Amino acid sequence: MGGQRAAEGGGKEFERVLDALLLRMSDGTYALGSLLPPQRELAQDLGVSRDTVQRVLRELSERGLVESRQGSGSRVIGSPPPQAQQPQPAGRSAHPGRTTLRPHMARAFERPEVALDVFTFTSESLAAHFWIQAERIRSGEITPQRIALRMLLPSEDLPLPYPRATGDPDDPRPQERLRGIARRHLQSLRLVLEELRAEQLVADVDVDIRWVPLTPTFKLYLFNRTEALHGMYKVVERPIVLDEETIPALDVVGLGAVLERHVKDDDPNSPGSVFVTERQEWFDSVWRHLTE
Repeated sequence: MGGQRAAEGGGKEFERVLDALLLRMSDGTYALGSLLPPQRELAQDLGVSRDTVQRVLRELSERGLVESRQGSGSRVIGSPPPQAQQPQPAGRSAHPGRTTLRPHMARAFERPEVALDVFTFTSESLAAHFWIQAERIRSGEITPQRIALRMLLPSEDLPLPYPRATGDPDDPRPQERLRGIARRHLQSLRLVLEELRAEQLVADVDVDIRWVPLTPTFKLYLFNRTEALHGMYKVVERPIVLDEETIPALDVVGLGAVLERHVKDDDPNSPGSVFVTERQEWFDSVWRHLTE
């Protein structure tokens, strides 16, 4: 029934938004029991109309995954089936070479010290995962003693090749929207870490966020200088919503980007060791010489 309705009134945008929300529910961005963002925010974030978001939420509701109540929003009440989750036992996915951020964040926070270096377009995914780990800390499930985060973000005054309106490349609104998203999630990320420190749940919290005059073409997560997750941003044409107006735009898709995992071992010349070492040296060099 869901597939028939998607064909009748959904199309590619319906399927794209449905897949995006299923992925976010699978990887813990929207955890079981959590409220989804308001429909307007989802529409802006995913670059579609509110009507499309509403139809996707109805589909999720009929699948028993989301419960929507007037005035209370939509809450996640179920988990997507395994084929939508792309399960990852022992840090691996059902597809060799592919992984998501969630299991590696969870494993990193189970250690006494968490050291994470990140290069990304915005901190949207990262902020959501930090909130998930913060709840694990509050419940007593994990007890890290130190969290050290260094993050590189593109400079706010840097002209970026994307996102941009395809009909009017000089329209400043797509990049203003991007900066708004980045600021909002960066504030959320700072808040969750400051609360952990204020509540004395983590003895030592060190957050250092810097801006760099580089356009991200990939996202990079480095865990404790021994493990790397690396994923490319794909450039796509898609509609985005700006001030109640839907416009065609050139943008990049970070959500759902395939992440490749590399681990450093005892052999300095192994592929994993070389990859992690080179990416860490790249991060450190940019941090020292190019950041604001």
